[in-house]
Amino acid sequence: MWDGQEAAVPRYVDPEERVRDIVQASLKTLSEGGPAELTLRKIAQRMGGSITLITHYFPNREALLTAVLEYVLADADVVVEELSEIADPQERLRAALEWFLPNDEESWVEERARVALVTHQNAEPLIREHLQRMEPAMRAVLVKGLEDVVPSAELEGTVDVVRVWVSGMALSVVEHPDMWTAERQLAALRRFIRMFSSSAGASAR
Repeated sequence: MWDGQEAAVPRYVDPEERVRDIVQASLKTLSEGGPAELTLRKIAQRMGGSITLITHYFPNREALLTAVLEYVLADADVVVEELSEIADPQERLRAALEWFLPNDEESWVEERARVALVTHQNAEPLIREHLQRMEPAMRAVLVKGLEDVVPSAELEGTVDVVRVWVSGMALSVVEHPDMWTAERQLAALRRFIRMFSSSAGASAR
């Protein structure tokens, strides 16, 4: 019987948005506690809901972990497309290298999560399998940033050197976040590009 009160209308939840929220919560959990903390129940608790909140989208932990790893791979693909739209080679290089820097909260969380996954790859074959796919994706970003800056014959070797630099920078920030502020990271990036450009110019002569 109508009692003068309107019936509550269920709030519509965008499935894609909910999946992104779950993946982001999973990345934060990985960054704080490593893969051992990545359980459906703990992610649900983090999001303030029951476990069905997670199982509605991810039936098991493996599916959730796969989604987290695919998220990182997809991000790299998007960056390559964005870099293709930058005409100036030096600006493209800067943008490519800056993408690797964990210079805000979101990218710092992602980098800590990645480090946690790397340290557990021998314990979980699924992690190792995805990390093996991740490295070519990371290198593709560097290739796009460097391809118009160095001679083609030197491209692969230069990617090796720059990959080591960005990896070292990212790890340093994870280990010492208070020391490596966003400003200091960007300053180091500018110095590295100046040094790199000078040595590249000298080798071309």
